[in-house]
Amino acid sequence: MLDALIQILTTLVTTLRDVAPIALILGFFQIVVLRQRVPHLKQVLIGFVYVILGLALFLVGLQEALFPLGETMARQLTDPAFIYGGEAIPEDRDWTKYYWIYLFAFTIGFSTTIAEPSLIAVSLKADEASGGAISSWPLRIAVAVGVALSIALGAFRIVTGTPLHLYMMVGYVLVVVQTMFAPKEIVPLAYDSGGVTTSTVTVPLVTALGLGLASTVPGRSPLIDGFGLIALASLFPMITVMGYAQGSAAWAAWQRKRTKAVLAATGPHPEPPQSALEAHMKPTETTPETDASAALMKEDGEHEVQADNRPGDRRED
Repeated sequence: MLDALIQILTTLVTTLRDVAPIALILGFFQIVVLRQRVPHLKQVLIGFVYVILGLALFLVGLQEALFPLGETMARQLTDPAFIYGGEAIPEDRDWTKYYWIYLFAFTIGFSTTIAEPSLIAVSLKADEASGGAISSWPLRIAVAVGVALSIALGAFRIVTGTPLHLYMMVGYVLVVVQTMFAPKEIVPLAYDSGGVTTSTVTVPLVTALGLGLASTVPGRSPLIDGFGLIALASLFPMITVMGYAQGSAAWAAWQRKRTKAVLAATGPHPEPPQSALEAHMKPTETTPETDASAALMKEDGEHEVQADNRPGDRRED
């Protein structure tokens, strides 16, 4: 208990020392450059204390829980007894036997990215700035799928021992090609999405997973093979976000083309049925009876006009 308390206090002092330059810079520009008082000073100080305490407890949690958890899971999933089930361990490792590692890497990458606070903030701002055209939830799903694929591919790289630079070169070539054809509105957001994924929740677990795999897989170096997952996790979200935008644009274009084809096949649309009032007001063909009645009424009218115009009936002034 005493050791845990000493560790918390030590981490608290270290965190305060790390955050102090940020506070000094903000205070300098607010007081010296802008020459204005800090608005809501009490709330700012309370928030600053919360930040220090939160960061300190988070760092303690990383050291005591997340790092050991990632290393333990990697060690258990790469145990030869678990992989080969009591069979003789071959000299040449079969990468297909490590499918549980790939599945675990995919799921841990997806779940940690969905819970990433920085990604949530960026997706909400993108939804707000685009007026709802870029929804928050599909964007988070696209980024999470990219990170999940990158972590699974990174686990495959550690198991097989292939060089990291090959994945990075191919990935960035694909990003450059996608950038030329993707909608221009999504390109900056896709590039930012690759950066916000590697933050407070994803980095500790992914780093622990990489180091655990490199430490337990025979013939792998933790320093050479254990790192590099974060680089892949920053690369693949750019690919998946631009791919999501390109797929959405292609789907919308196909829907419009299909609608035009259906309209062209059905021909001109018939006029909508008229209401009873419109049908009554529209001129229609006349029958003989109605023609005779109209002629009789016209003849009577002419006789009345002639009677009114007789000379005897006109008064001389």
